[in-house]
Amino acid sequence: MRLFGFIVMSFILLSCRESTKKKMTQPVDVEQKVDTLAQMHSEEEKKLPDLSELADTTFIRLVDYSDDFEYDLRYATANNFLKAKVYDCAECYTRVKTARALIAANKEFMDQGYRIKFFDCYRPNSVQYKMWEIVPNPQYVANPVKGSIHNKGGAVDITLVKLDGRRVDMGTDFDFFGHKAYHDNTNLPAEILQNRKVLKGTMEKHGFWSIRTEWWHYNLGAASRDAIANFKWPCP
Repeated sequence: MRLFGFIVMSFILLSCRESTKKKMTQPVDVEQKVDTLAQMHSEEEKKLPDLSELADTTFIRLVDYSDDFEYDLRYATANNFLKAKVYDCAECYTRVKTARALIAANKEFMDQGYRIKFFDCYRPNSVQYKMWEIVPNPQYVANPVKGSIHNKGGAVDITLVKLDGRRVDMGTDFDFFGHKAYHDNTNLPAEILQNRKVLKGTMEKHGFWSIRTEWWHYNLGAASRDAIANFKWPCP
């Protein structure tokens, strides 16, 4: 009987360890059902609803609601700090409330002769796990168990370009991890400091906040408590 009890207890402990291991290697505690218009993109006869008709937390494809942005979605390529493609295809999704704020900010930028160019938008939690496998360092990649505001549809990585598409010098490329990319680094040419000031000042006016070490990253304050999501957009 003692031997039988020892075997049963060993089996239970092994099962618990396997369960714990599985939880650490797969997306957990994510929003499984989200409102999204992704299925409507291939159905041209369906008219997309106005943003004012949608719940704040609905996910939308930004290009469906504005032609005024530019895109260079780096994680759909290997041209990023991971040196790996982690998206199946390039799309920029956000929650509706994030989209409204971005469209309003971009209108103000356009009045100043600029427009927003995106490097990254909503990021499925499963992609966060891929990134963590490549670079498991919280200094560069948010721990996927806790998730990133990118996983909530409330963060964007952006720069500015001129209305004709010409590059605006921000001092470093996207995903440059070093002091030169810090907002509080004032040891830079006046033109670069002014360009960053325009970007940061305008984004903050529209409800976004920055992080000190990345001039390109902006979080919508109203999105911080949203659920982590893991839906994947359709690819052609």
